[in-house]
Amino acid sequence: MISKFLSKLKSILFKSPVSTETPLKKEKKSTKSAKTSKTKTKTKAVKSNNIETLTKLPGVGAKSAKALYEAGFKTTKAVIAADEKDLLAVSGVGINLVKKLKKLK
Repeated sequence: MISKFLSKLKSILFKSPVSTETPLKKEKKSTKSAKTSKTKTKTKAVKSNNIETLTKLPGVGAKSAKALYEAGFKTTKAVIAADEKDLLAVSGVGINLVKKLKKLK
């Protein structure tokens, strides 16, 4: 945006025609970011599905499921098999939740 403004200003001051063509490099960047956004969308979908799966555990709500996922517990099996100390280290997970999860073993 600033470069367009500066080129317009130069054309007015020096009376040269304004070039409205965009460089090829900018076009390549936009296609590259489109690929990246597709990957991010897939990653968000997988993350969302895993968090939703964790909420099916008894006593696990959306916030604690997200905290468990971000702490590295990606599946319900991983949560159930985890050590009590590791689960208690997760923000939003208390002793009562750990007791409910250990009953599932």
